[in-house]
Amino acid sequence: MDGSWMSLITFVLVVLMISAPVVFVGFIYFRNKFQSGHSILRKHPLLGTLRYLIEKLGPEFRFYITDADNEGTPFSRNHFTAIVFAAKYCKTVIGFGSKRDFSQPGFYLNNSLFPKQNSELKVDNSFSFKTHKYEVVSEGIFTRKQTSSWVDVRPWQLTEEEAILFGPSRRTPYAAKTWFGCSAMSYGSLGANAIEAINRGLALTGSGWHNTGEGGISPFHLKGADVISQIGSGKFGYRTRDGKLDWNLVAEKARIPEVKLFEIKLHQGAKIKGGHLEGAKVTPEIAAIRNVEAWKTISSPNRFDDFNSVDSLLDFIEKFQDVSGKPVGIKVVIGSDVSLDDLCQRMKDRGTGPDFITVDGGEGGSGATYKEMADTMGLPVFSGLVIADDTLQKYGLRDRVKLIASGKLHSADQICIALGLGADAVNIARGFMIAAGCIMTEKCHTGQCPVGVATNDPDYMKALVVEEKMYRVANYVTTLRAACFSLAAACGVESPVQLNRRHVVYKYGDYRTIRADRLFSGTAPLN
Repeated sequence: MDGSWMSLITFVLVVLMISAPVVFVGFIYFRNKFQSGHSILRKHPLLGTLRYLIEKLGPEFRFYITDADNEGTPFSRNHFTAIVFAAKYCKTVIGFGSKRDFSQPGFYLNNSLFPKQNSELKVDNSFSFKTHKYEVVSEGIFTRKQTSSWVDVRPWQLTEEEAILFGPSRRTPYAAKTWFGCSAMSYGSLGANAIEAINRGLALTGSGWHNTGEGGISPFHLKGADVISQIGSGKFGYRTRDGKLDWNLVAEKARIPEVKLFEIKLHQGAKIKGGHLEGAKVTPEIAAIRNVEAWKTISSPNRFDDFNSVDSLLDFIEKFQDVSGKPVGIKVVIGSDVSLDDLCQRMKDRGTGPDFITVDGGEGGSGATYKEMADTMGLPVFSGLVIADDTLQKYGLRDRVKLIASGKLHSADQICIALGLGADAVNIARGFMIAAGCIMTEKCHTGQCPVGVATNDPDYMKALVVEEKMYRVANYVTTLRAACFSLAAACGVESPVQLNRRHVVYKYGDYRTIRADRLFSGTAPLN
């Protein structure tokens, strides 16, 4: 090729490089100028585009740049990175002290003058398992050099003596050797890879339950972990085509070895009414599991049509216990101090009722939801938990009913505070999502989750590699368990399940303090 051709090609490339941006900007200008749907774009075709771009990238800018470490909702950067570090590096160690604002009111744990030694703890570390973790070698402004390795990790389970027993009078009770598991997140709300990674990660640790959510039992829930099968008002996975409950399906699912408990969802923290799944996420596979029509938005009824009173609810629970032979509980959101009075009174009179109650806080809800309900409907989990515990004790039912707390409880201190305030166990949703790769882009409802967690789109799901994320889930679980045991030891007890209200202290904004066992006996207002 001679010099003239080279000059011509160079000239053409230069013209294209100069003209392409001009053509693109011109296209944007004329497209916006002559449309009628957006006033700002019609009046300011170019500046208006910049406005929408900033709006689109706003959550990411706030999270990574403008928000302080303890700001940001639903999770602050501090909380988010703590989960990531536990999942990736098996570490919770920080340097230079806490970033908590100690001038603000809040709960604290009451440390003992004589903490327990590791040898005094009631912990089962009789086996270990291999997991994959990372180590940071060096870190620059734009780079992080790290190595990965296989390590043996202890599970930090409860002993047989300390195990939490659900439904001792059922044909098949359930003894849990851990005090927390994965909260209800349906297959459909989360993708297949995310569900499988969470399930296999839990299974690695030797114990821990995986709640299916109201979307039914998928094959990805049956990879080794214990399962709580949830049934919502849509009765997905347990319904006939016309939406009636099929008791034959209840008996059939109860025979699945992994299914240990059943949960009837009356309420959920982020949506007091029935659940919601956008049609874009209702794939043919999900539709088959739920027995609904593919690609159509699913909004469950506000409540079950099988009962409409306390007695009919108790009848329904009793039949469920009889057909399944396994512990059956209910999931509720507490709205006031009398929310459970009628239920507990009839449970006492009849001698029947749920084997456990999951108290979901109004701040709960890990995926798509309704803003008007997420912001104002239902009390936060700590308030609801105390009310539920007090009500069960008032009617003499506490010994036979276990309490599970749920609602943005993802760290060891939050879990131990919940246990101290009355919970027997805790459900975690967002913590497991983040351990599996969630980066909080707030696209859960679109089916376009960029990291493959809250999507069933095959192209997006490829981002999440199960064989990698399952180990991060296992790391998060065991690191969290070990941290809970450390806090329990510092409080002077032998395991986290021995914590009670005497171990929890509330600090007011003016630095006055009161122990939780006194705070919730009516001696002081919570301000």
